[in-house]
Amino acid sequence: MRIHDHHLLKALAERYETPLYVYDTSVIQEKIDTLREALSSVRHRINYACKANTNLAILRFMQAQGICLDTVSIEEVKLGKIAGYRGDEMIYTPNSVGMEEVVAAVEEGAYINIDNISILEYFGERYGGEVPICIRINPHVMGGGHLHISTGHIDSKFGISIHQMRHVERIVKHHGLRVTGLHMHTGSDILDIEVFLRAADILFEHAEAFPDLDLLDFGSGFKVAYKPDDYCTDVHELGVRLCERFKSFCVRYGRDLELWFEPGKFLVSESGNFLARVTTLKQTTSAMFVGIDTGLNHLIRPMLYGAYHHIVNVSNPQGRQRIYTVVGNICETDTFGWDRKLNEVREGDLLCFANAGAYGMSMASNYNSRCRPAEVLLHEGKDYLIRRRETLEDQLALQLTGPDYSGTKRVE
Repeated sequence: MRIHDHHLLKALAERYETPLYVYDTSVIQEKIDTLREALSSVRHRINYACKANTNLAILRFMQAQGICLDTVSIEEVKLGKIAGYRGDEMIYTPNSVGMEEVVAAVEEGAYINIDNISILEYFGERYGGEVPICIRINPHVMGGGHLHISTGHIDSKFGISIHQMRHVERIVKHHGLRVTGLHMHTGSDILDIEVFLRAADILFEHAEAFPDLDLLDFGSGFKVAYKPDDYCTDVHELGVRLCERFKSFCVRYGRDLELWFEPGKFLVSESGNFLARVTTLKQTTSAMFVGIDTGLNHLIRPMLYGAYHHIVNVSNPQGRQRIYTVVGNICETDTFGWDRKLNEVREGDLLCFANAGAYGMSMASNYNSRCRPAEVLLHEGKDYLIRRRETLEDQLALQLTGPDYSGTKRVE
């Protein structure tokens, strides 16, 4: 959890108005360095899971740091190209897409990660062993802290079940497919390292059936700190223990492979603050509501996942603490936090939401016809506007006039 300097945040809110996303490259750099140090004993590659935040300025920063991309759509592949990535610097891991999108990703040069037996068969029929592929397995290990963010359990739509691997091996052999990577992802907010290592052992076990591997991709899902003194994944300990297992597997396998990770939230979540202005205070019989100039259309995680974002009143940091419920301006129940202790809140105060660098703007919408906010990047002591505030004209630019209703009989 990171809250930036209050004076800086207030200055940015005045300069760019609210609501406003603010990201800091120094925090991203710190996270990159931490992960690289944890994996330093083996050959490794870090792929940023760009669905967390696809702003081109963020992608270009990752590219400048030698971080590759994990993409989940053809649009993200194309964004990667615009940001300066080569095709082979991107792994493409979609789900529930048609073969035509997979073909498009092949044409862009991305490394294809297949999580569906049907697509695996189509791929074999079209390409045989011409194009190397990775295969995503589902280890049936519950890795995430919440069912909505866990992707490795038995009822998950992601990956090919480990119980189907004999069938996968037959398809690979029949079509002469060249499988150069195996992949897993157990979900987000992994705190128990033992659970992750158990899933890794399953990946090692199934990797022995594929003789042409160059890499093993262990996904990610590291838990970050959301509250003061919150628990988070011990990335250093995980790195040490996983790398030892990985090196032992490589000895058994007969050659050194490359270890891949694909963190998203871990790299960018704590770099981001979301700023909103208090518009109303509303006392009811049971609560004191703080209304702000944003809603679930800009930050949906609390309503979608029950996610916690620490909230600070940067306008009145020394005020007496009181209990508030912070709500948005959308015509839905868009509650950001129930019964939060905040320094006394007044209309016009500036509130800051921590851990807003991941899955904030990338999941934003125009619900209630509200416009999406601006984004600012802090880099080496300077602030840069990296997305201007959306306008109603921007929304209308995609709408067409439709029929001429002037002659339609009006029903009284």
